[in-house]
Amino acid sequence: MDPQQGEALQTQHDENIQVEGFSDNDSAYDESDLASATTSLKSSVKDFRFDNGRRYHAYRAGQYWGPNDDEAADQLDIGHHIYTMMMDGNLHLAPIPPNPKRALDVGTGTGIWAMDFADRYPDCQVIGTDLSPTQPREVPPNLQFEVDDACSEWVYTPESFDFIYIRGMYGSVADWPKMYGEVMKHLKPGGYVEQCEIGVVPKSDDGTIQPDSIFDKWGKVSLQAGDAFGKSLRRVDEDRQGLIDAGFEGVVEHRYKLPITGWPKDRRLKQMGIFNQLQWEHGIEGWCLFLLTNYLNWKKEEVMIYVAQMRQMLRDKHVHAYHEW
Repeated sequence: MDPQQGEALQTQHDENIQVEGFSDNDSAYDESDLASATTSLKSSVKDFRFDNGRRYHAYRAGQYWGPNDDEAADQLDIGHHIYTMMMDGNLHLAPIPPNPKRALDVGTGTGIWAMDFADRYPDCQVIGTDLSPTQPREVPPNLQFEVDDACSEWVYTPESFDFIYIRGMYGSVADWPKMYGEVMKHLKPGGYVEQCEIGVVPKSDDGTIQPDSIFDKWGKVSLQAGDAFGKSLRRVDEDRQGLIDAGFEGVVEHRYKLPITGWPKDRRLKQMGIFNQLQWEHGIEGWCLFLLTNYLNWKKEEVMIYVAQMRQMLRDKHVHAYHEW
């Protein structure tokens, strides 16, 4: 296959989810360039900065909105558990070969997906990159973590990865065509990229999210904050066309409705909703604090009231909310 014709997969579930009734009473890389181009895990990179009581990355400070403290790590790991439940235990949907040689996890976060992938494919060299050096030290021998900015020019040898995985990078990239260009450049001919993004707008099929409710406000404010930041939070609706425009072939999109709480009747969806509520409880402060205070000029006290109102609505059993994945 021509190097410019890689395969892409972006991870519809159009049916309405049934509501359960209830009572109100109830690395291949260029060795000569790598040392100078990729930041090593040294003390200057391990430094962190603090803003409004939350800890953030110091390397390329301010380029990413999310905290990297323990609360954020817990939320990311819960999110990974929900992802594996949604995927029936699979770590990807792309039909990669049974013995991939090299894989790249862009924006690895806590590194949990990369560790699982490295365990599942022990003969594959796996690299996870992130702005934060918060990944564990005890990892599979075929896995390495690197502090690097995926929005900059990549330092790896072109056409060196069988699989490139991108998840949860909404609001992280200002120039997606450039990012996709790097992906295309570094995939082997016939290689795969898979991107999985989450919608930030709570929705309901039965009208239980009322206009001007706090969930309705959350969606609107979140999109506004992403726009002010210059990095779209609409990626769940934009990635498919973005991949096609970048020249990838065979782009397949799967969309899912992920319940935000445990309201569904279906047992599996209920379990995912319960875990997702836990994820939201852990995540909502970190998801909005940096953007609202730095880009929409909210005071921290206003954000805390906003978060408290969100938590209150998360516990309202009459609201049948989901977001798209």
